[in-house]
Amino acid sequence: MQIATWNVNSLSVRLPQVLDWLAANPVDALGLQELKLVEDKFPFMALQAAGYHAVAHGQKTYNGVAWLTRQPVRDVVRNIPGFADEQARTIAATLDTPQGPLRLINGYFVNGQAPGSDKFAYKLRWLDALRAWVKAELVSHPRLVVLGDFNIAPEDRDSYDPEGLRGSIHHTEEERAQFQALLGLGLHDAFRLFEQPDKCFSWWDYRMLGFQKNRGLRIDHILVSDALRPAATACTIDRAPRKNPQPSDHAPVVVTLAD
Repeated sequence: MQIATWNVNSLSVRLPQVLDWLAANPVDALGLQELKLVEDKFPFMALQAAGYHAVAHGQKTYNGVAWLTRQPVRDVVRNIPGFADEQARTIAATLDTPQGPLRLINGYFVNGQAPGSDKFAYKLRWLDALRAWVKAELVSHPRLVVLGDFNIAPEDRDSYDPEGLRGSIHHTEEERAQFQALLGLGLHDAFRLFEQPDKCFSWWDYRMLGFQKNRGLRIDHILVSDALRPAATACTIDRAPRKNPQPSDHAPVVVTLAD
């Protein structure tokens, strides 16, 4: 089984690329972020023709998340329960597998803009609420995956310039502490379960030849629960779509589970 995450930075623009990628990489579940469209505009029919069921939580112009799955999902929850938020940032669903139910949480985490800003304070509140929700979800769903665009580079090795960017957004001690607190619930960064080459990133700025110079950040993550860790056999970043004409600035991340 393969589960993937991809911030597509506008599904309207990137739908052909998503369909091409799924044809070449027929994953069992793909979590999308930054749809930038309302559900009425979501391409359910095109994805169904490609062999995928879809559930979405959309928003005009900004944000938006979705699950694309080979099999139908159930128990869909949009946004963090109990956390008042006008932004479409999370969608959770249960995928039934031969090994048992698999709970999937897909998030487009708050960017935060800059330390000390109102948006940064919102990011920290949002992360607190997310962690409380994930903790509760783990009680009833031990087989759990949390993935998405976290907008956090967890360690220095996840940034092309850790010293120059230290303390800036995505690199602050507060954000990294939040990431570690999620892991402390009994989750594991799937990418770091395996030996990886140096300077592996999932996002590159469109400006200043960011991709060509590999001036990137690893901010797209897949976390697997204790119950799933033994099943994880690989986790990779697929840089190929970033080479497309008009690409997203993010690349897909894929985890392979033995079940």
